[in-house]
Amino acid sequence: MLKRIEAYFEFAHLGTNWRTEILAGVTTFLTMAYIVLVNPAILADAGEPLPAVTAATCLSAAFGSILMGVIARYPIALAPGMGLNAYFAYTVCIKMHVPWQVALGAVFLSGVMFLAITAAGIRQMILRAIPHQLYAAVACGIGLFIAFIGFQHAGLVVRDPNTLVGMGNFRNPTTVLSLCGLILMVALEVKKVRGSILIGVLSITGVGWMLGLSHWKPATGGLHPLAATAFKLNVMGAVNKGLLEIIFVFFFVDLFDNLGTLVAVTKRAGLIAPDHSIPRLNHILFADAAATVFGSLTGTSTVTSYVESTAGVAAGGRSGVTAIVTGLLFLGAIGAAPFIGVVPTAATAPALILVGSMMLTAIAEIHWREPLIAVPAFLTLVLIPFTYSIANGLGFGIIAWAVLHVAAGRLRRQDWLLYVLAALFLARFVYLGTG
Repeated sequence: MLKRIEAYFEFAHLGTNWRTEILAGVTTFLTMAYIVLVNPAILADAGEPLPAVTAATCLSAAFGSILMGVIARYPIALAPGMGLNAYFAYTVCIKMHVPWQVALGAVFLSGVMFLAITAAGIRQMILRAIPHQLYAAVACGIGLFIAFIGFQHAGLVVRDPNTLVGMGNFRNPTTVLSLCGLILMVALEVKKVRGSILIGVLSITGVGWMLGLSHWKPATGGLHPLAATAFKLNVMGAVNKGLLEIIFVFFFVDLFDNLGTLVAVTKRAGLIAPDHSIPRLNHILFADAAATVFGSLTGTSTVTSYVESTAGVAAGGRSGVTAIVTGLLFLGAIGAAPFIGVVPTAATAPALILVGSMMLTAIAEIHWREPLIAVPAFLTLVLIPFTYSIANGLGFGIIAWAVLHVAAGRLRRQDWLLYVLAALFLARFVYLGTG
């Protein structure tokens, strides 16, 4: 039986084993565990019961990650997406005075749209329409993005009213410990120690615990509180209120965030085929769409692929077992949710910085001497971290690619879908006025 499982997940072909995959799954979980605390806190501001959203967050992340691992066999973990949860709570529910039940109905409809265009092959067409040079730019941009998040968590980069960002305080224990963690992880990586990132995270967690840097307090856990949000969505309310714009935003941002993350993770893992295609693409997209529908039924905002999956890939994860392990840990976190905070940001920050630096290897694939490629790639690369959005960076890159090729007289009929995407992105930026 074990041999059949290994054959199904192509262990031999991918050069992996159970120990590596399990360590990678744990690593991905540790870098994503913050969502168990952050997502409920955000959605609670929209009026949802905190214990119920905590259970929904864990359950939807478990469902999405396990589904991805089983049917798509990729080391990509899923959870309620950051950014979209803030849009759900602060824009839709609070600013627009939409009840959270109706907002969940909008999320459900966006997920159904995902399933529909996936079944019709439209998402696959969109992914194939994006030039492969932009894939490399997206991977590098996401590398800078998650490294920037790591710098923020470490306290190395802080807000500055004059320059937007500035250098943090080196007397801050979190900053010092994060730097020590980065040094430890890099040293282990140089020595080719398997699970170097996980070892670093656990080591810094131990030190952080002794220094009192772990802040958490016990609260209600388990599935019982889920009854307050499960199946409370109001789909007809979303239709009757005419929330087409909201459904469109959920749909559009998740689509391109997912595609960007998908490209970044598969590229980092070396799983993209020589012709720049992604094997089993339909399965990946189906898992993502199904997870969003499932998440809305349990009571949380849009579920999407997580860029932190690259941490598990960097730790050696190559198969769906990595995602399954992450999902099982999220399942276990339903009961242990109150204790997730034991892992301090000082332990996960260096992991994000290290993984981000590793993702920049793809930058060599961009033809920097060719302006028609270099400028769109550059815009994609820098605007992902600068706008704090994968979708925005990719959108600007696609628009720039289309406009520059038209201006240079390089318009090709077979690239029609790329120009449609550019027009849609431009319309989105103009209509919404913001990313």
